Amino acid sequence: MGQHVVKYFNLTLLILYPISWFSPLMSAGLLPLFGMSEITIISGILTLWQDDPFLSLIVILFAMLLPMGKTLCKAAIDFGMAPKSWRHALAVLSRFAMADVFLIALYITAAKGIGVGRVATEWGLYLFTFCVLLSLLVTVMSSSGLSRSSPSGRS
Repeated sequence: MGQHVVKYFNLTLLILYPISWFSPLMSAGLLPLFGMSEITIISGILTLWQDDPFLSLIVILFAMLLPMGKTLCKAAIDFGMAPKSWRHALAVLSRFAMADVFLIALYITAAKGIGVGRVATEWGLYLFTFCVLLSLLVTVMSSSGLSRSSPSGRS
């Protein structure tokens, strides 16, 4: 897969991440007879904000701002709009953009919730999972492209 394709995969994340934040991840309800409430990343953050604003800010930072920052930084580098020194910033953002850790936490929360009430996964969970996996693929494909393009074969 060419590096130009990887660039455009990365750009799709600029559209898909925000959509996934507002998409229903799961529906939850206490009893099967009553309606289910849809849970989105944004609604989860707003609910968390009422109980623990500091934890809510941490989730916003690691699940939303850093992954989007990483995507924007990579796009700027890929399209020649950023100096080479931004590569270090991209490496740092890649380490701290923990959307995949957030996703695992969502799965655990969903699994625990099944014992208390009823939880059904929704299409937004699959979209968010796709975004996380695409981001990981872009990172892996970019780093392998960097190592091939360097003269010594090392990055």
